[in-house]
Amino acid sequence: MAWRWHRRRRGRPPKPRRIESPPPRIVFNPSPPGAPVAGEPVYLGHDEYEALRLTYYLGLTQEEAAARMGISRGTLWRILYNARRKLVQAIVEARPIVIS
Repeated sequence: MAWRWHRRRRGRPPKPRRIESPPPRIVFNPSPPGAPVAGEPVYLGHDEYEALRLTYYLGLTQEEAAARMGISRGTLWRILYNARRKLVQAIVEARPIVIS
């Protein structure tokens, strides 16, 4: 399955990223059941989920994960950086995580 960014501005169009298995829509809420939600949810994109899955869950190197996604290692690094930053923000601020 190929996933594409939506073009919003002029310039070079983003390269499509291969995602082996599309993630289901998942909502992780760290609050106890029935408690109010702490704030706006943090949204992880499909490419961020796939990069985290390949590198940390399957234990692939960044080169191997980038080759599977069809992108450069630098692009994978930026995707991982943004995904980790979002996860840490959600943990510290006790916000829900939505993978969509």
